[in-house]
Amino acid sequence: MAKSYHHGDLYEQLLSAGEQALAEMPVEKVSLREIARRAGVSHAAPKHHFPTLGHLLGEIATRGYRRFVAALDDAANSATPQTPEARLMAMGRAYINFAKENAAAFQLMFGQREPVVMTPHLIEASYSAWSQLVQSVTAVVGPARAQAAALHVWSSVHGISMLKLAGRVPPDLPWISLEEQQMRMMLEGLKAE
Repeated sequence: MAKSYHHGDLYEQLLSAGEQALAEMPVEKVSLREIARRAGVSHAAPKHHFPTLGHLLGEIATRGYRRFVAALDDAANSATPQTPEARLMAMGRAYINFAKENAAAFQLMFGQREPVVMTPHLIEASYSAWSQLVQSVTAVVGPARAQAAALHVWSSVHGISMLKLAGRVPPDLPWISLEEQQMRMMLEGLKAE
């Protein structure tokens, strides 16, 4: 029997159930019916808030981006010393850690785009993450090179994160020190030009 819910709770219930489903199964196996079952509501209930599975997944990805931006902000604000370089390094570490600890959300945010619908919330949240990176990189290299340097930083840190998630890292590499070395090399490269 379906659990009772208040109309104000349904939206959050569905998003939470969707996140749970994504953490336990591949995105291709997730359906609105499965999410409704996990939320304890009728299979038609999700249509009250999400016209398609893609819309619901878009909102889950939005939540992921918001947590991601907050995690990177927290890391930057906790960096010592509070130099632009130390803040950027802290953000790089937080990026890799977020990917590891939030693999399902991370894959939804940055992986396969089907069937995710780029909702207005998702567009705004993903742009916020990009702007956060550009601002941090600008503080290191200045505005003239900021866009290209931000793409370089993102590619480097994202590549490490994806390799780790895919289990494609040679087992004999000391990952903690390797991550640090990669980020230091990236930072030295930014400053060298």
